[in-house]
Amino acid sequence: MNNFKHKMRGKNPAVIVGWVILGILGITALAILFGFVLMWLWNALMPEIFGLQAITYWQAVGLFVLSKLLFGGFGGGSGKKHQHKNHGKCSSRHVNNDFSKWELYDKFWQEEGEVAYENYKKRTNGSDSTEA
Repeated sequence: MNNFKHKMRGKNPAVIVGWVILGILGITALAILFGFVLMWLWNALMPEIFGLQAITYWQAVGLFVLSKLLFGGFGGGSGKKHQHKNHGKCSSRHVNNDFSKWELYDKFWQEEGEVAYENYKKRTNGSDSTEA
């Protein structure tokens, strides 16, 4: 959310409204296109393969909604299938985007980093093994 606020800072409100309207129009166009693709696929395959009737656009959309309700839902939710979605990956709720802690990192590394690294190697390996 902070990234969105940062990118929208100083933007003209008319530009923001324009992008929102463009997004709504794009989503609507994709939904309409999806309905026609689903209708086309049904009418091209199902009557020939299974002897079913051809369907209209609204029947295709209704069939999609019905299948999502019966078999898959519409995403989101907190079912068990979503609990391990990011298994092995960094979860967004644990990511801290506060970079203020890193402002002195470069300076520290230039001044003390090499010495601290060599000391760490000596502590963990027991010797200075610079050979590769």
